[in-house]
Amino acid sequence: MYEGQPAARAGTGKDPVNLPMIRHWCEALGDTSPAYEGPDAVAPPTMLQAWTMGGLSGHTARTGAYDEMLTLLDDAGCTSIVATDCEQEYLRPLRPGDEVAFDTVIESVSDRKTTKLGTGYFVTTRTDVRVDRELVGTHRFRVLKYAPSGRNRKPPPRPRPVVNRDNAGFWEGVAEERLLVQRCADCGTLRHPWLPGCNACGSPDWDTVESSGEGTVYSYVVMHHPPFPAFAPPYAVGLVELAEGVRMVSNVVGVPYDKVRIGLPVRVEFRRYDDEHGALTLPVFRVLDGEA
Repeated sequence: MYEGQPAARAGTGKDPVNLPMIRHWCEALGDTSPAYEGPDAVAPPTMLQAWTMGGLSGHTARTGAYDEMLTLLDDAGCTSIVATDCEQEYLRPLRPGDEVAFDTVIESVSDRKTTKLGTGYFVTTRTDVRVDRELVGTHRFRVLKYAPSGRNRKPPPRPRPVVNRDNAGFWEGVAEERLLVQRCADCGTLRHPWLPGCNACGSPDWDTVESSGEGTVYSYVVMHHPPFPAFAPPYAVGLVELAEGVRMVSNVVGVPYDKVRIGLPVRVEFRRYDDEHGALTLPVFRVLDGEA
């Protein structure tokens, strides 16, 4: 039904082939080939897809057929997707200044397949890349759209914090539902996260004070992606400034994620999680009633 339908028509690259992007690519991959620099530079062949990518705002060339097909697969229970492989063919090098155009077609949709991940369909798209109407390369991209296997229905465990000799005292306090802040024994500077020495005077000696747990949202982000086992996005992660003056990162709870604002008053709340690894207590910050 969807094989042969266009997924993008008459698309154009958002930027011409250019040396800064080539340099960033080579630095990231550690590619020091002299072919990719200087007045006669060419682009690394494997950058082919980079020149066609739409970024966060996407491309206006999308036809909607690909998204419509994925929606139908979602409705059929194939709600998960994973990239499986890509295949590229290079017909001539791309050079700085080339203006890239492309068309994408849904090349194939497999019969229903069963894999270790689950049962679903392999979907392959083919993107033909052109410069001045000359075909310069082809990019095939294959994904598996599948219904997750139901073999493991246990909820994923909550990730454990990394506890070491420098921060063990903090987590011992959390287990007792106490929010402890490190204090330099020489100059009295409070600090968080816990450190082996004072960042103000360098002293290795310290003790602790128990925080009241009250503070305000100093900054925050809302996590939408990527999804991670044991977490259900979207959710708010805040940088909370405690009444004692130090700042701590944790979840902001008690209001919808889109109601979190800088300056909201919050108070620490200790949440307990139990799984096969044992009990885990974590501090979160609840917005005070009536403040959202």
